[in-house]
Amino acid sequence: MMKRILTDKLLIWKNDRARKPLVIKGVRQCGKTFLLKEFGKSRYDDCAYFNFEGNEVLQRVFERDLNPERIVTELSVIRKKTITPENTLLIFDEIQFCNRALTSLKYFCEDAPGYHIAAAGSLLGLALSKPLSFPVGKVDFYQLYPMNFYEFLLVNGEDLLCDRLKNLPITEPIPTALAIRLEDHLKNYYICGGMPEATESWVAEKDIEKLEAILQKILDSYEMDFAKHAPANEFPKLSAIWHSIPAQLARENGKFIFNRVKKGARAKDLEDALEWLLGAGMVYKVAKIEKPFMPMSAYADSSYFKLYMADVGLLRVMSKLPAAAFIEKSGIFTEFKGVVAENFVLCELVNKNGDTPYYWKSENSAEVDFVVQSGTDIVPIEVKSAENTKARSLAEYAKKYSPKRTIIASLKNTGGNYVPLYSLWRGV
Repeated sequence: MMKRILTDKLLIWKNDRARKPLVIKGVRQCGKTFLLKEFGKSRYDDCAYFNFEGNEVLQRVFERDLNPERIVTELSVIRKKTITPENTLLIFDEIQFCNRALTSLKYFCEDAPGYHIAAAGSLLGLALSKPLSFPVGKVDFYQLYPMNFYEFLLVNGEDLLCDRLKNLPITEPIPTALAIRLEDHLKNYYICGGMPEATESWVAEKDIEKLEAILQKILDSYEMDFAKHAPANEFPKLSAIWHSIPAQLARENGKFIFNRVKKGARAKDLEDALEWLLGAGMVYKVAKIEKPFMPMSAYADSSYFKLYMADVGLLRVMSKLPAAAFIEKSGIFTEFKGVVAENFVLCELVNKNGDTPYYWKSENSAEVDFVVQSGTDIVPIEVKSAENTKARSLAEYAKKYSPKRTIIASLKNTGGNYVPLYSLWRGV
């Protein structure tokens, strides 16, 4: 059975007397539906599942009024089984297709708190960015991401290995025998990424053709979302930005340049399309800061940024990077393997902290890949795809700002400020 970190939070939510209806956001195919159904089966007497996408009969239940008891009665009739408070997990999937269902969560919170309701949607970030009639504070929000490396290890049956690492200080080197296994798993993670369907297929069968087909199917479904749900005039822009990401990241400094998407294009021409991709959770925008002070948002330049994808497996397939690039010792793909490693680190940081980090660039072009806040400290992170430990930009940053700690994320396993890429899920 696939184990997800968010399951522990779901259990806390279930047992919380102040529990509100739950909304889970997350990019398409990251496992929201599977997670909720499995949680319902294992933790409740009953699980009532309703999907709003293309379901007009279901949507009409919410048109008359938003009385929770009436709604529950009609839903019970539709499923031919009674929905009971406390004992039934009521799942509203793809809820963004019914604004009135979203609004109804307010009334369930206020008038019928005994019902356990979990809503999910792949484009919820977009729906929630629009004016809605339910106030903030009436629902609990969780974010589900593609599986991180820790969850990938669990799917591979490495529970004991993970427990061993949890008890090892982050600044100590990992025993060599464990490090070798972790590095092998990391290569496989680069190949398949963290989308649950792709991960399960690869772990079970190691069939590269089947894996490539699954990842391509997910990419195709994303483009179908562009065409189906985005404003008609935005589709060409969305597609152009989306397909430009690998090439943009492969540039010397990775800075996103709108003119590279479409010749002559300016920021104002493509900003709405970019915001759509961000709202859908498909991409991460990492803005530049010139000074690593708190709050970092006050020192960020939102017009100067890099754009990454939400999953390294999808990045690899979109980039036409063969799986063999991570197994063979050929130097042909060395540079782009560095891009994949950088995107991997970003995804690990976002999954762990819930926030998108920044990156630092000096006036004379020194550049540190990521800068994160850890408690009251600001920690710079330099990413290397192999054991290369030359980090001149990080040295310049340290000389200028004297941080309490710096991190070089690579395959070097000597402890101190060298944190192996396969260990970042433990935190920084």
